[in-house]
Formats: sequence, structure tokens, C-alpha cells
Amino acid sequence: MKIKICGLSRECDIDYVNEALPDYAGFVFAESRRKVSAEQAFILKRKLSPSIKAVGVFVNDDISFIHDLLKRGIIEIVQLHGNEDEEYISAVGAPVIKAVRLSKEGESFDYPADYLLFDSPVAGSGRTFDWSLIPRTEKPFFLAGGINIGNIAEAIKINPYAIDLSSGVETGGVKDRGKILEIVKSALGTRAPRPH
Repeated sequence: MKIKICGLSRECDIDYVNEALPDYAGFVFAESRRKVSAEQAFILKRKLSPSIKAVGVFVNDDISFIHDLLKRGIIEIVQLHGNEDEEYISAVGAPVIKAVRLSKEGESFDYPADYLLFDSPVAGSGRTFDWSLIPRTEKPFFLAGGINIGNIAEAIKINPYAIDLSSGVETGGVKDRGKILEIVKSALGTRAPRPH
């Protein structure tokens, strides 16, 4: 079980995740209240523990922008939430997480991505979706959408590769140190701490 804390935007957010040591930290470059600029992300990444992989979150962005962030070492993994096609995904040149919003109508998820991410129809809404809609897939997947300390045990039973958390570790719209530490400890159990 791996953990991603997404939507980090302040230097204190980095302090919180460096203390909790999730596996991934997410910087949102798409339109969102959590959006950061390349320069903000550069400053945050410099503070981030090298044991935590930095993920950049994008929606239909210019691929040259993604390449620049990768080249500068600001991110290591690319998370795509738009209408990016196979050609785009193949041109990223780094591990890709492709978000799939599941609804009753279903959606194709045959992408040449390294990971899938199953999310609620409105990404960033902080709402869960019907987890019974998750299709069988051999591809490792991240589970996102309204996961918090109250439902993470149920989320883990779905057996995702990773749990993706954002609003569930916030208070008043900003990251909450106590919630981050509590949920990472709860999710990872007694897993041995990784080196800083």
C-alpha cells in the first residue's frame, strides 16, 4: 500500500509530508485552488525529502511545459487528468498516471500509462464515488476521491496500488499536519520508516 498526498502548495506542507513520509507528493499545475507555478514547485521540491517522489498533475497541458519540469527535476512522475491521447502519453518520457473518472456509463481505460487513477466524476470535489464501478485491471491503480480517516480502511480493502489524498487531509482548505500524520500512520500501519 502506497500513499500520495496531493495538492501541496506551501512550504509547511512539505514539512508535514517530510515528517509523515508518504510515497508520493503531488503538485497541481492545473486550474485549482491548489495550483502552483513552476517556480513555486521548484522551491517546494528543493525542500522535499528525496525518498518521496514528486508527481505533477496536469489537464491538457502543453507537453513542452511537462518536459521542462521533468528536465529541471521538479517532478518525476506525470499525472494526467484531461483528454490526453495515446500519442501524448507516449511522448511524456516519464512514468504516467492516467486519471479515469468512473461513472455508470463507464469509460475506456486502455491507455499506454504506467498507472491508472480512479477518481470521482468531479476531480478535486472531495467526494467519493461508487467503488463497485472500478473495473478489473492488471494495471496498478491509484484510488482518489474523498478518502479520509473515516473511510480509508474501506478504501484499502479495494486493494489499490496507492491511495491518493488531498481534501481528506485538509482543514479549512489547507493541509493539516495532524490529519496527514494520522492517515499516513493508519494506512501504512507498522511499515518500517523509510530513510530521509
